[in-house]
Amino acid sequence: MNIKVVLEGKLKESFYLKGALEYQKRLLGRVEIVETSNIEDYIKNKQNAFIITMEIEGKQLSSVDFAHKLKEIEQDGYYNEIMFLIGGAEGLSQNVRNKSDFKFSMSKLTFLHQEAVLILMEQIYRAYKILNNEPYHK
Repeated sequence: MNIKVVLEGKLKESFYLKGALEYQKRLLGRVEIVETSNIEDYIKNKQNAFIITMEIEGKQLSSVDFAHKLKEIEQDGYYNEIMFLIGGAEGLSQNVRNKSDFKFSMSKLTFLHQEAVLILMEQIYRAYKILNNEPYHK
């Protein structure tokens, strides 16, 4: 299944970009990072995408539960991609939040969108290690 991490803005800082690209490489191209100036326009015509909005008020999951959530979405059979939406400085619009299939919070802390991308990429990588019963630090 295709996974897209969509952020409103850009990965400007080289160290965030380098880290995110390292996890993208480890995930064998399974995850695409998309930079856009307007998430609402980007998702307007997306069909059969499971939309996960990154929201501080969303549900928090352990790494194991997050892995099982990804597996559950993949096994549903209806969706052809999973899209994680990360807002810019102003967050996500209410219209985008209303289109969410799952509201996800990595923490009650607020992160820069660039940091959120890197943390999310690591957690997706960790999820697939868990699902494949492969060793990865705990």
